Amino acid sequence: MRSFTRRTARKFALVGAATATGLLLTACGSDDGASGMDHSGASASATASTAAPSATPSGPSASGAPASGDFNDADVMFAQMMIPHHEQALEMAGLAAGRAEDPEVRKLVAAIERAQDPEIQKMKAWLKGWGRPESAGHGSGGHGMAGMMSEQDMKDLAALKGRSFDRKFAELMTAHHDGAVAMARDEQKNGRNATAKALADDVVRTQSAEVAALKKILERL
Repeated sequence: MRSFTRRTARKFALVGAATATGLLLTACGSDDGASGMDHSGASASATASTAAPSATPSGPSASGAPASGDFNDADVMFAQMMIPHHEQALEMAGLAAGRAEDPEVRKLVAAIERAQDPEIQKMKAWLKGWGRPESAGHGSGGHGMAGMMSEQDMKDLAALKGRSFDRKFAELMTAHHDGAVAMARDEQKNGRNATAKALADDVVRTQSAEVAALKKILERL
């Protein structure tokens, strides 16, 4: 009886040891599996995050691509002069905040801001691709660029508000747009680069339409 009890106890001890070993191996296997799944998930996330930028181009590469094809001095001058011209138009538009009263004036201001900043970025990219400087060396006064406002013009505009601002803005922006259209027509005639000439076409079309709208505003103010 005592021998049987000893054998039975030894048998249960062996079974318990085997069971414990199995549980330990299972636990180790589960840890390895979980670790593998975590690495796989991290790898997938890293791959997805790495691939995301190429799937969605950034702003500069999408809107500021170099102008491919041949170009000449007229193309370079068009970009170099139109950049500060556009920048001043944006400065004038910026003054409308808190000053402009007429809904049509505010609408034109929004259109100018929406169109001209992306065009500036495009032209800067062209000049970089062409290996030419952004500045044509005309100085901060804008000498040689048609339609540019003087510092005094800008100060006078900034001092106005309401209906007085609206009228002055329409007068100055009409002259400013006329200058841009003249520069764009020169590019249409003398430029060589197809991309630059296409932008000149857009400037003539959009700013001529805005001049017509500004003149209508002036008629009723």
